[in-house]
Amino acid sequence: MSYVFVNDSSQTNVPLLQACIDGDFNYSKWLLESGFDPNIRDSRGRTGLHLAAARGNVDICQLLHKFGADLLATDYQGNTALHLCGHVDTIQFLVSNGLKIDICNHQGATPLVLAKRRGVNKDVIRLLESLEEQEVKGFNRGTHSKLETMQTAESESAMESHSLLNPNLQQGEGVLSSFRTTWQEFVEDLGFWRVLLLIFVIALMSLGIAYYGRKQACKLCNPRPKLNSGCLTSRSVFCAPEPQRPREEGHRRQRP
Repeated sequence: MSYVFVNDSSQTNVPLLQACIDGDFNYSKWLLESGFDPNIRDSRGRTGLHLAAARGNVDICQLLHKFGADLLATDYQGNTALHLCGHVDTIQFLVSNGLKIDICNHQGATPLVLAKRRGVNKDVIRLLESLEEQEVKGFNRGTHSKLETMQTAESESAMESHSLLNPNLQQGEGVLSSFRTTWQEFVEDLGFWRVLLLIFVIALMSLGIAYYGRKQACKLCNPRPKLNSGCLTSRSVFCAPEPQRPREEGHRRQRP
């Protein structure tokens, strides 16, 4: 899903952010020299560094960093500029200036996960994968003791045995996480009240369909009986045979 929209109306009131999207280096420099805040945000919490990185404008990223832009700034979903980046030179600049490659957003996704989800080119994927491997190796050399290494091995072994007992668990968790992220992005893009109205309309349609189906089923189960024109009386719809009157006890007996 796209993170920067060309016709995003929320950027028009902030000249610096629009210049970062357009890649206008000279105008961005003039605005920063005039006193614009390099960490100003849009309605989604994105700074100029987020927008410039998403468009691959590495020269504007360097300019913002020079004027004091916060490389660790995150938007309202916890994304850094690296999460939105899909260009080799921009990734190299951000990482070389201290931005962590394995940092996670609020949904637990790293820049590599989001890059694969957006379908960026293979060179970017390979770069992110190699940077993650270097980060993991450096972390293991610098901080892991023998005891921690043993605990990690035991934990991985337990997880592996658990996955053997539950082969569909990992796949199910991945599908659930992907669905949750997609739903959150859908609600954010469409708007909470519009999603609520859509759910309400679907519920009303479901009730109408259920009522109509129940009505048709009742017609099939209880068909209306055919009425004979000659059987109608003033008292009832169907005519019933008149009951025979009982003989009186004092009825005269026939003489022998």
